[in-house]
Amino acid sequence: MLGMVLAAGAGRRLRPYTDTLPKALVPVDGDTTIMDISLRNLAAVDLRDVIIVVGYAAQAVHERKAGFEKRYGVKIELVHNDKAEEWNNAYSMWCARDYFAQGLLMVNGDTVHPVSVEETLLSAPVTSDILLAVDDVKSLADEEMKVTLSEGNLKKITKLMDPAEAYGEYIGATLLRPGAAERLADALQATFERDPQLYYEDGYQELVERGESIHVAPIGKVDWVEVDNHDDLAKARTIASTY
Repeated sequence: MLGMVLAAGAGRRLRPYTDTLPKALVPVDGDTTIMDISLRNLAAVDLRDVIIVVGYAAQAVHERKAGFEKRYGVKIELVHNDKAEEWNNAYSMWCARDYFAQGLLMVNGDTVHPVSVEETLLSAPVTSDILLAVDDVKSLADEEMKVTLSEGNLKKITKLMDPAEAYGEYIGATLLRPGAAERLADALQATFERDPQLYYEDGYQELVERGESIHVAPIGKVDWVEVDNHDDLAKARTIASTY
């Protein structure tokens, strides 16, 4: 099984930090970046072959690749998203489709969370080929990627949902088993061909509509944050040093 980090986004709401850096390389604890935490977590659960999907300011990741490999004992393969500044991340995830058949644990490159999230996904019973890490504890608002369930299966995943209806928030970490590789790649392609501004989570919804069973793994009470703006960054800097 591989580790994977989606790190192609520009992160415009984090300027000036992201004037020359992708969001994943913004520091959150001294010199420690969001990507440092992602790679450290993957190495800690012995996922040492890591795919990083890059796009915006990709050269900055290239320049740090050797340092990351030495620091965390990982081997990194960079996959280039040539439309990172034009299209959303359904296409970004699809760019790494050739690796799906090896199985992978994918994390968003803008999420700061402890290694317990990876441990939860990897230790969960094998009940579906796609398993999503979900926070079922925090209070939700409009911006979160919310989920509902039906008889334990994912029913809906979208930001466009009344928070009161949601089971919880998908936190940007997925365990993908090899059996779903071709089906997920096809669903992602159908998603970005329908609208290139859609999210990879819309690809998961496409699979659900096709009859795929996708399950969730509750992460419990965990301090984590998706870093979209400066308020999120301030929170990330508060919690990152506690991991």
